[in-house]
Amino acid sequence: MELKIDLSYLENLSAGDNNLIKELIEIFKEQVPQFIAEMKQSIENKDSNALALVAHKAKSSVAIIGIIDIAEELKVLEKIASNNERSKEYPDFLKRFETSSSEAIKLLNNIVAKL
Repeated sequence: MELKIDLSYLENLSAGDNNLIKELIEIFKEQVPQFIAEMKQSIENKDSNALALVAHKAKSSVAIIGIIDIAEELKVLEKIASNNERSKEYPDFLKRFETSSSEAIKLLNNIVAKL
């Protein structure tokens, strides 16, 4: 499945200000490694509540940027972690988030270069 980025929300939020769009994308790119580190720590500590909180923060960020597929995946992770369910699947969610975020950042870099 090819990752898609829908910038329409970001464009509306920024009122078409390309500099603001670039700034928000840069903030997102800085947040991703933090989200990954926090998720890893939560999984290692077997702290599903902390994992749910990180998934929620990450979900909001990716939704603003317009990466709906990742946001949906994080929504599922947030739900199962908040219910302390399917904990054996948490590392798989993390791996998919790492992979898809890396792909998203490459796409975002291309988008920023064209703005």
